[in-house]
Amino acid sequence: MLSDIEIAKNAKLKNIYEISERLEIPDDYINPYGKNIAKISHQYYDKIKDKKDGKLILVTAITPTPAGEGKTTTSIGLTMGLNKINKKSIVTLREPSLGPVMGIKGGAAGGGFAQVLPMEDINLHFTGDIHAITTAHNLISAVLDAHIKFDNELGIDPTEVFWKRAMDMNDRSLREIIIGTGGKANGVPREDGFIITAASEIMAVLCLSRNIEELKEKLSKIVIARGYDKKPITVGDLKIEGALALILKDAINPNLVQTIENTPAIIHGGPFANIAHGTNSIIATKMGLKMSDYVVTEGGFGADLGAEKYLDFVAQNYNLKPSTIVIVATIRALKYHGGMKLNELKNESLENLKKGIENLGVHIENMKKFNIPVVVAINKFYSDTDSEIEFVKNYAEDKDVFVSVNESFEKGSEGAVDLAQKVVNSCNKNNEEKMTFVYQNTDELEVKIEKIAREIYRAGNVEFSINARKKIKFLKKYGYDKLPVIIAKTQSSISDDKSKLGAPKGYEFTVRDFELSAGAGFVVALAGDIMRMPGLSKVPNAVNLNIDNSGNIEGLS
Repeated sequence: MLSDIEIAKNAKLKNIYEISERLEIPDDYINPYGKNIAKISHQYYDKIKDKKDGKLILVTAITPTPAGEGKTTTSIGLTMGLNKINKKSIVTLREPSLGPVMGIKGGAAGGGFAQVLPMEDINLHFTGDIHAITTAHNLISAVLDAHIKFDNELGIDPTEVFWKRAMDMNDRSLREIIIGTGGKANGVPREDGFIITAASEIMAVLCLSRNIEELKEKLSKIVIARGYDKKPITVGDLKIEGALALILKDAINPNLVQTIENTPAIIHGGPFANIAHGTNSIIATKMGLKMSDYVVTEGGFGADLGAEKYLDFVAQNYNLKPSTIVIVATIRALKYHGGMKLNELKNESLENLKKGIENLGVHIENMKKFNIPVVVAINKFYSDTDSEIEFVKNYAEDKDVFVSVNESFEKGSEGAVDLAQKVVNSCNKNNEEKMTFVYQNTDELEVKIEKIAREIYRAGNVEFSINARKKIKFLKKYGYDKLPVIIAKTQSSISDDKSKLGAPKGYEFTVRDFELSAGAGFVVALAGDIMRMPGLSKVPNAVNLNIDNSGNIEGLS
């Protein structure tokens, strides 16, 4: 089979105005970035906000493994499949970060015959949104350090600055640095560091803002440091939320592209799901719901991370209700969870599959707790045997959920027709049922965490470190404990220990620290070793990338 980039090169793209016309977007609200990409003005939502919403489909997955699950490929294939059966559908996705593109993951535009295009632009600089977020983030750092140097009227304690600098690249050497060295003219020496842009609170804020005024309000609430009096110092105290919003004035507008079969796709924002809420922008999703019968969106990583955050935080606070949840699974990944070695996954093993399938079972049970119908999508690989597929199908059906084999990677929309039809049937199953949540916003902070840890992560008990308990006192003193909670933990296990594969339960879940994202509107509970700045591997994906004199790109996937 051809590589992703070879398939993409052979695709016949339509002019972006043809895609916008299909969605009936007036030209006044479209700003083209070349022939195949455009920005949709966020103000267009005000024009269509009274239209009836389509149905929202949340795509999630089993716990990720090195074997791959294909969540984005399934999301794209599903939306193409829906359009194939004459259902007007849009897929809304996150923008890829350059760090993972150059690192180990590669691109994030789908794969095979289920891609969003132009994949080269989407995976590289796209429309500059992430660069704008990086610039806004670092403006805060620059203004903050200038304020400390010149009289420090706010009384900022340099040892209590929380706000690190940002860049859109994996670089472990920048995690912890010293700035301000070389004399008084260079500022006040202090410890600092870098995070990757996708982990910036500004990324989360942008994705949760529906207009410029809301963006400025959220930016102003970002807590960047504490004063000598221990009180929180915010962006609003520096009076730069207007400048930040100005930098982000274009980045707030969703990006319109197309799938390989010329169906509409909106790609906007990209917060990580093991640090922030892990989904594309609210404005992109809400806009899509007004323009189509079905919107397919996805949560980052597995259902214990992206889906839980989407449902408990995004849906609960931004009036969004998925009509169906699609859980993506692969035979390969389930066998890996059952203890099979990575280099042996192409071999049939019902024994390992029986052990690993408990991981899928936990995610099905968890998603049902939100009172939303579930569909299992088996993302088919060439090595999957009929016996293995039949075993997973029977297992899922015994859990009283729809199940479908998705072959969109090899067959495009034709390979996702069955999945699309089952999603439509699922959406019609109990669409009027009231959605439930694992926790309520009114719950105490510790209770919110304990409910997620026990109900979703299947922990036996929850422990808070001494440092975490100190942070809880700070959060409660200033009223931040009333905010929703986002738990940052490993994506490689349902638990807080990446070595625990399958379906661990009854273990001790430990919260070691807290970070405050007051602008985005949540508190982050840190469990395990979670870093906001990844590092490159010994042989990064960057060594596979190249471009020739004719502009032909190699190695991007």
